[in-house]
Amino acid sequence: MNIQQNPGRILTTHVGSLPRPDDLLDLMATKVSGVGFNPAAYDERVRKAVDDCVAQQAANGIDVVNDGEQSKTGFFLYVRERLDGFESRPNSKVVEFEAEIAAFPEYYEEYFKVAMSGGSIAPVVPLVCVGPISYKGLDGLRQDIANLKAAAAKVKPHALFMPSVAPSGVGSNEYYRSEEEYFHAVGAALRVEYQEIVKAGLLLQIDDPFLTNIFTHPTFDAKKKRARAEMFVATVNESLRGIPPEKIRLHTCHGINEGPRVHDADLEEVVEYMLKVNAGGYSIEAANPRHEHEYHLWEKVKLPEGKVLIPGVITHASNIVEHPKLIAERLVRFAKLVGRDNVTASADCGFSSQATHHTEVHPTVIWAKFAAMRDGARLASEQLWS
Repeated sequence: MNIQQNPGRILTTHVGSLPRPDDLLDLMATKVSGVGFNPAAYDERVRKAVDDCVAQQAANGIDVVNDGEQSKTGFFLYVRERLDGFESRPNSKVVEFEAEIAAFPEYYEEYFKVAMSGGSIAPVVPLVCVGPISYKGLDGLRQDIANLKAAAAKVKPHALFMPSVAPSGVGSNEYYRSEEEYFHAVGAALRVEYQEIVKAGLLLQIDDPFLTNIFTHPTFDAKKKRARAEMFVATVNESLRGIPPEKIRLHTCHGINEGPRVHDADLEEVVEYMLKVNAGGYSIEAANPRHEHEYHLWEKVKLPEGKVLIPGVITHASNIVEHPKLIAERLVRFAKLVGRDNVTASADCGFSSQATHHTEVHPTVIWAKFAAMRDGARLASEQLWS
């Protein structure tokens, strides 16, 4: 039996990143700059932040908790700290949402202006592979695991999870002979992290929003999209080799920002490849108004036996707190299509993928959203198990 399945009620979880306290962010800034950095004080503040974050998750009804990624200053620094073989290119730009930006240039000019003034701790700097890739982050990973387990022991949640990046999300290649060779090298290195998380008794969450990006790429034709998606799936499955699927959940989504989202990929394009990943649970964006209707897809696509669907029933890009009755409706819809044991309530994506002083959703609103999700899951459970 898949341990991610429901124990007679709808379980609740989230995707991973949560706001960091302001004083921890200040310490992170010293770590990034190297000026006045005190490792012992930093480590102690991270431990306290994880304690508080886990306690708040439990107090607001989250069953499957994580550390809120409190130790991570940002995605690019996380990769650089965990993998050898990469260098930063500070004079280059990370280009995202190309079609969206082209369609709504005035909106995104204003959006990025506000985002740049929002107090992000780590700059978004592209990473390029310039040598053999290997894993070097065991000490940091083990500290993260220890912090999470110590915090969880005080509140005893249903289960613990820890996110880790998919091979497809790690930089670009200037060293290996082909993209396929490069992705497999990344996957082989990340396999060390994946195995360590599972060995510690945690659920491993593979973060792969990059899969959906294939289907919005402006220069890929249908053949190229299929080939690249198949390569992504083969790479991640090879890196997960030997790990029981019920210990793994895959998260994919369409972006971390509030925006028009007119050019998001349809789940119908992505689902075939998503379900080929050897995971026991699949986390998808489903509360966003551009994607809520996609629950109908499960009327014709069969969720494999024993697998769990983890739809977002609260958004990560709006300060409106969803009503518990709406959340319950969303959960019941999915339960009727894939089975009541096979639906876990979640958020669409993380609430603070970059460590920043000003998250798009205010921290007090995030906890209210979690409490609403708890109440919505209870209402749905009453309907489904009565």
